[in-house]
Order: sequence, then structure tokens, then C-alpha cells
Amino acid sequence: MKSFNFVIFVFFVIQVNTQVLFKEEAISHGLFGTFGTGFVGGGISFYDFDSDGWDDITLGTQNGEHILFYKNTGGSFVQVYPNISDDVGENKQVVWIDYNNDGLKDLYVAGYNYPNQLYRNEGDYDFTNVTEEAGLLLINQPNFGATWGDYDNDGHVDVFLTMRSLEFPNRLFRNNGDGTFTDKSSFAGISDEGHLSFCASFIDYDKDGYQDIYIANDRIVTKNIMYHNNGDGTFSDASDVTSTALSMDAMSTAIGDYNNDGWMDIYITNTNYVYPNGETGNVLLKNNGNGTFANVSEETETTFDSVAWGAVFLDAENDRDLDLYVSGMLSDAYPLPSAFYENMGQNTYLIPDDVGFELDMKESYSNAIGDVDNDGFPDIVVSNEDDNMFLWKNLSGFSTTHNWLKVSLEGVQSNRDALGSLIEVNTNLGSVYRYVTSGEGYLGQNSSSEFFGLGDDTHINYVKIDWLSGIDDLLLNVDVNQHIKIVEGSTLSVANEESFLTVYPNPVVDILTFNNKNKNIKSIKLYNILGNEIFTSKTNTTFGKLNLSHVRAGLYFVVFESVDTREIISLIKK
Repeated sequence: MKSFNFVIFVFFVIQVNTQVLFKEEAISHGLFGTFGTGFVGGGISFYDFDSDGWDDITLGTQNGEHILFYKNTGGSFVQVYPNISDDVGENKQVVWIDYNNDGLKDLYVAGYNYPNQLYRNEGDYDFTNVTEEAGLLLINQPNFGATWGDYDNDGHVDVFLTMRSLEFPNRLFRNNGDGTFTDKSSFAGISDEGHLSFCASFIDYDKDGYQDIYIANDRIVTKNIMYHNNGDGTFSDASDVTSTALSMDAMSTAIGDYNNDGWMDIYITNTNYVYPNGETGNVLLKNNGNGTFANVSEETETTFDSVAWGAVFLDAENDRDLDLYVSGMLSDAYPLPSAFYENMGQNTYLIPDDVGFELDMKESYSNAIGDVDNDGFPDIVVSNEDDNMFLWKNLSGFSTTHNWLKVSLEGVQSNRDALGSLIEVNTNLGSVYRYVTSGEGYLGQNSSSEFFGLGDDTHINYVKIDWLSGIDDLLLNVDVNQHIKIVEGSTLSVANEESFLTVYPNPVVDILTFNNKNKNIKSIKLYNILGNEIFTSKTNTTFGKLNLSHVRAGLYFVVFESVDTREIISLIKK
């Protein structure tokens, strides 16, 4: 049984209604840098690499050039120079990850024509190349992507490496928890064939508590693959049964809940080439919530119809639903260099006029979202071919009264980066969900903070975190327009594994029965979802019944207190 405590927050409410507007401001914010030229672009990360609360930028580069690092100094950037000296190959994905759970962000660099690299962060911009000793070194293998997760739920981040190669297969490495990794591809059931894979993403598509893997494959040589996590260290190919086995030039996988139903959807970018029996244009896969997906790209009008590369979900105007930004090429044959798709609700997107992106005339590849000035409105960075990067500053906050929340997580029993966690933010208008990932886009890495648009709602009923460990954290009465950090178990009093409390039935009509086996319950308190106490019942027994016939139907939280423990359950009253 899950148990959780809660913290009640009372803050000053700031209310600020919306028109989407972005402006390119890279140079004015101190960003001078380009990937250069190379094979289909380089990586970009919009991630707080020094953990000071400000999203920094890391830019992959062409062959012979060092990776570029830009520290965010309160809304503007200055270039910094970590002691990474052997990063002179053509870089693909650049990903910050705390692989050893020491609180310092380490750096993984995927190499196209140069060995991949794992740099351990020693602090103060001092890094040690530990690739070989960690067991991750790949020689002469075109490693494009590195998506991180915890497929065995042991509290240590594992990595899935994608190879755009028919000669070299994708690789799944398990984190041993001692600074080393072991190749578990064969044991796990990962195909030993090459698939021309650009990127992949960890996603718990069926919400069984285990992270599955979805892979984007190029040139329709092989279809995209959905690996279902069996929960025992192995995977099964579920591509056909989930309806995700798409034939396409798949470049990127973006994960998000575009219709706010609590189930993660997938957006996959594509070229505009027409193959027999292949997908035309980008694909939006709607999660049906029953282990299957449906292609809704045509009805949502999100096909793009040009050569697409990176894509990312974001709520640009903080109106509660996820929009889409797509990077692409510009030529006579491919007229769209990028596209911003505004979510209009009712399963419909459109490309609005005069929001800033019509000024984009560059050939772009990877992109990522973060927050330049911590105003709660997500900004976008883009890596361009042989041209300065873009910083699309989100100016929607100047024309909106929409509220927001930013959430950062720190795992304790789960991996420290909290990958695989599901966050639910509930207001009077309903719930909004985010799923914590790392490295799922085309060579991109988004902010470690999750952004929640709240529309005109001025109060948050609760924030709920489902961690991979099975622990739930619950915060009630959270105020809007702030950035909160939640440490796993910080709202807990008793670990799930040590609980002896059983409560039934749930949902309940009239009588709630409780049994705590070997500890007397001293008091029982009932709270509504706003954190208001409904009543307190004093008792001194391990077993008893609670009459709730006088309580209105709805969602409640019941607090059971003994001498030295407190446990909370969520309860549905019919």
C-alpha cells in the first residue's frame, strides 16, 4: 500500500490572458555559437549543468571543434571552459546526467566519427573522462542518441544508445551502481540487428511502473520499434500490438500528454519523402490508454509536410495544453524551415500567424526548451547548420494573465534525476501531467524543470509525484507562479514497505474499515483536496470502522496516526 504525508503551502497569488509571441534573441543574450557543418546537425542542451537554478546551454560542434558551454548568469549567458580537452570529434547528442547519484551533473557526448565520451563531474568545472572504465566506450560506431532512464527500477540511471548503422546495433547498458555499466542488450531482448536509429525515448506507455523504450528508425529499412518492459530485466517487441510499428524516416521522438488525459503520447518527425507503404509527414501517436496508440496526425493537422528534424512539446502561452515546435530544412523543395503548432483543444492544432517563427529562414536540426529568465514561460534554443544558434525568447507573458508552475524533482530511492516520474498538477479545471525524460528528442535535451501552464486558475489543489520507486509524494494547496523543488519522500512519514495498514473498501459508500495489525491507531483525520480538515476521530485500536455516510461524494485524504507513525491514503467517497 502506498502511503504519503503532505505539506500545505500558502503563498501570495500572482495573476497575470494570452497571445503567443516569440522573438529571436540569441546574440542579445550573449549566445554566439554554431554547430558548423557536418552530417545532419549537432546536439543542443538547455539544462542547468551547474545546479544554480538557471538553465544553461551546451552546444555540440563539428569535427575538430570543442563543445561550447554557456552559463546562464541571471538571464544572460557567458561562455565557460570546463577542462574537457578531448572532445574534438563531430558531436551528436550532448546530455547532462547524474549517473553516479552524487549530486553533480556529468556529461555524456555521443560521437558520430569519434568515440563516445562520458565525463564525470568532479566539481568546479573539473571533469574526468571515465568512458572506458565505466564500460561505455564504443569504437568507430556512429552513436547519435543517448536516452537515459531506469528500466530495472533500482535507483540508478541506465542508458540506451542509438546507432544510425546497419552494421552496429543499438545498445542497452545497465548501471551497476558502482560507476560502471554492463551491456545487457542481448539478455534484455534488444535486437542485435542494425536499424539506422537516430534516437529513442524511455516511456511507461501502459503505466505499469516499468519504463518501456520507443525507437525512431530512419529510411524505412526497419519500422520503428516499441519495446515493452517485462519487469524482469527483459523486453518484448510490442511494436505491432501497440500500433507503433511505423515505416518512415523517423528522426525524433517527443513525449507529452497533448490531450491531458494522463497518458503519454508520442510525436515523431519525418522527411517528406514518399515511400510505398510508408508514413507521409510527421506522426502524432495518441495513447489510447489500453496499450495501443492511434495515428491522429491528419486530424490534428500536425504532419508538417517538409523535412523535419527536432521537435518538442511545450505550453507556450501557459493555457494548460501542449503546443508543438518543429525544426526543419528550408529549400525550394521543402518550404517549411520550422513550424509552431498551437494546440486549439478539441484534438486540433494550427500554425498561427505573426508569432515570430515566420522570421526563421535557417536550416535547423536539434532543439530544446528551458527558461532563460525564470519567468515560467518556456523558451526554445535551436542548433542551426553553419549559422548562429537561435534563442527563441518567449514573450507571451507580456500579453497573458495565465498562471504557471515549475517543478524540479530530486530522487532518493529513485534515481537522483527522477527520470520516469509522473507529475500531476490538479486545479479546479482538472489535471495536467508531465513525464520526466532525458535525451528523447533529436540530439536535444530539455530543462530538468517541468513546466505547467495553468490558464486562468489561481489555485492548485495538489501536486502529486509518482516515483519509479513506488513512493508517492503529495503537496496540497500549492500557490501559482512559482518554482518548487520536491525531494522524494520529503512528504512521507513511513516507507511503503514498512506499512501494515489496510483500508477498505476504496471507493467507499458509507463504512470504511481499517486494520493496522500490530500498532494502535490513535487518531484519524479526514481532509478534502483543498487541505481543509473535515473531522478528527480519536481512537486506540488496531482495527475499527469509520462511518462516512455524512460525508459528501468526492476525493479525500485520510490521515492515520499511531504513536510514532503517520500514514495517508487517498480515498474516493461515492
